[in-house]
Amino acid sequence: MRSSLPAWLQPAPDSETAQVLARGGSRWGPYIHLLWSAWMLVTPLFADGYSWRWLAITAVSYPLFLWLFTRANLAPRRHVVRYALGMILLCTVLLRWYPSGLTYLVYGCIFLHGGRSVGLGRLAGEILLANALVMGLAFWIGYPWQALVWMPVCTLVIAIVIRYEESSREKDVALRLSHDEVRRLAAVAERERIGRDLHDLLGHTLSLVALKSDLAARLIERDPRAARVEMDEVSRVAREALAQVRRAVSGIRSAQLAAELASAKLLLETDGIAMDYRVDGTPLPPAVETAFAMVLREAVTNVQRHARARTVHIAVAAQDQALTLRIHDDGRGGALVPGNGLDGMRARVQALGGTLQVDSVRGHGTTVLAHVPCASPALAEDSTVAATVPSNQIAAPL
Repeated sequence: MRSSLPAWLQPAPDSETAQVLARGGSRWGPYIHLLWSAWMLVTPLFADGYSWRWLAITAVSYPLFLWLFTRANLAPRRHVVRYALGMILLCTVLLRWYPSGLTYLVYGCIFLHGGRSVGLGRLAGEILLANALVMGLAFWIGYPWQALVWMPVCTLVIAIVIRYEESSREKDVALRLSHDEVRRLAAVAERERIGRDLHDLLGHTLSLVALKSDLAARLIERDPRAARVEMDEVSRVAREALAQVRRAVSGIRSAQLAAELASAKLLLETDGIAMDYRVDGTPLPPAVETAFAMVLREAVTNVQRHARARTVHIAVAAQDQALTLRIHDDGRGGALVPGNGLDGMRARVQALGGTLQVDSVRGHGTTVLAHVPCASPALAEDSTVAATVPSNQIAAPL
């Protein structure tokens, strides 16, 4: 659907507003920061009070400031600095008659980084330079130094905090990309392995089936008994090939959970969280394999985003006629945050006749325990398929 907003209000693809929308936020979210501009209404109380001149300058300058603020949020990253400098210039021009204009300086310094990937040292230097120029002019005009000393500190602290938040978001994006890349590479490697296995298995087997079928066709008139023997051999070879194909494809299931474990380890350890895991040698039915992999992905993502943990322990085991996945972290625990995928995890496990238990105690971390009975009716189909293959051929343990 096309937006009804005019062209100049459409966000550029790499603008701050576009990034907010990509994170699922509202396009109006950045404008909540305009509440701080209410400080302009308080400034006259510390000077000469409200006057017609103050009202006239505010009526002219504030709409211009709003335009600069809007463009800074909608413009491409490379253009943000020019709007930041516009705010600083607006403050400087009005400085002699309009102390409230110092608010424009604060916003200008905040936007100075302009979405650029600059170090904190350079950003701090640019902010301090802008403050030095404006504060020097203000002091020369006659502003008391007591009213000016807080400006550099205020602008510097706010800008550094915002830069730190942006760095954290960029780090989260990089981690998610690494997470997805590990999963993609694992899937590609597994497809290549299965392709090689199927080529080796079926190339020889199908040649043998074709040869024996031709032989049986030639013998059917002269020696029906010999033809029957050959057809029985074709049937035996076909069943054996089917078992070998199932064994090859079953590797996908273990690789799926293995890929999630590898991806989880990368995601957590890149964020400074230690992870260890233990997986016993019990083969998992395909449905359980998929459900456990999805539960693991959601739980690890929640740990990385919310838990503030130092270590995570993961265990996959078969005990008491059930298959279990246990994920425990030593994070802050406490109240569970709705919408973190808990409903999705629980639905996956319950679809298999199992249960998902989440215990989160403040100060003692969170434990996620998925429990699926081996006798679950939902696993009957997998069990039937697995029974056609020797137990030592279903899947290699992780």
